[in-house]
Amino acid sequence: MEKESGRARILSRGTVMTRAGVEDLRDQLFAESQRHGLAHAAKVLVVADGALWIWNLIEDRFGQAQQRLDYYHASQHLWAVAHALHPEDPARARGWVEPLLKKLKNGRAAGLLKDLRTVIKRLRHKKRQAVQIEVSYLENHRERMDYAVARRQSEPQGSGAMESTCRQYQCRFKRPGQFWSCAGDQGLICLETFWRNERWHLLFPHTLQGDPRKN
Repeated sequence: MEKESGRARILSRGTVMTRAGVEDLRDQLFAESQRHGLAHAAKVLVVADGALWIWNLIEDRFGQAQQRLDYYHASQHLWAVAHALHPEDPARARGWVEPLLKKLKNGRAAGLLKDLRTVIKRLRHKKRQAVQIEVSYLENHRERMDYAVARRQSEPQGSGAMESTCRQYQCRFKRPGQFWSCAGDQGLICLETFWRNERWHLLFPHTLQGDPRKN
């Protein structure tokens, strides 16, 4: 659904968090997605950064999903190449990377990677190794860099909403002077998550139902 401005409107939102590891997070994420209609979705899109454990989790529980690498993370790897090529000249680094960022944004991943492979051939030793690491990263994610398609279909290109939610959780539990045991932290995380997902009344049925922030 779209707003009058044309931007997509979020109709349903859920969050999960745990200190119990990736397997627990995977199961919580899958259960929460089911509550929001995953089984009936015509299309499922996952936007995430490049961490391997995330994509393994997606393959395990969301195998039908389209995958997209967060644009900011992809662009940061291009910037890493630019700084490796021009470590002492920020202006030249910017001038070199801007045409490639444009290709990335316009969905021309194949051309972008071809340009980078050409660059590698001219390099030697440590500089070549440093650039190869970044190019390999982008090669591994080339099917996830469909940012032009994302714009045409008004889909998110980045994981900013998720990063913001993670930051909110962190601010809640990393305040000055706070010290938690793992069990205590996990218990408060559960309470915070029930509140955020508007299921507070399941824990405390005597409270008024509706917006838990008003109770």
